[in-house]
Amino acid sequence: MATHTSTGMATRTNVQKASLAVGAVFLLVGILGFIPGITGNFDQLHFAGHHSEAMLLGLFQVSALHNIVHLLFGVAGIALAKTAGGARSFLLYGGIIYLVLFVYGLVIPQDSAGNFVPLNGYDNILHLLLGVGMVALALVLTRGHKARA
Repeated sequence: MATHTSTGMATRTNVQKASLAVGAVFLLVGILGFIPGITGNFDQLHFAGHHSEAMLLGLFQVSALHNIVHLLFGVAGIALAKTAGGARSFLLYGGIIYLVLFVYGLVIPQDSAGNFVPLNGYDNILHLLLGVGMVALALVLTRGHKARA
């Protein structure tokens, strides 16, 4: 829960700061996915599906849907950072979602219609790191504290 200083400004907990930071990065990535040059093959950006050949930073296969998901995660991370409990939930459940996406990326062939996000090998590695990192932040930064709404 945020505490108040003598100036009346709320002080954020570490888990709230982490949620804000992760949310801000997701927002940035979502925006960058729509900027030609930062996203290579921008003319190949499709709404969804493995046919989208747009490559964020030349590595990560993206589509408009993929970018929108990043934007939504960013908004959620920032909005839920208002409370320690919300921040913890964002990091924990968002991390679990990214771990599920990692497994999904391993079992769905890249050229399959099931690869609707789309995902490539770099996306899979990033999803694993994001999932582990977000869950770890949720658990480590709230260890010994009761999460409050």
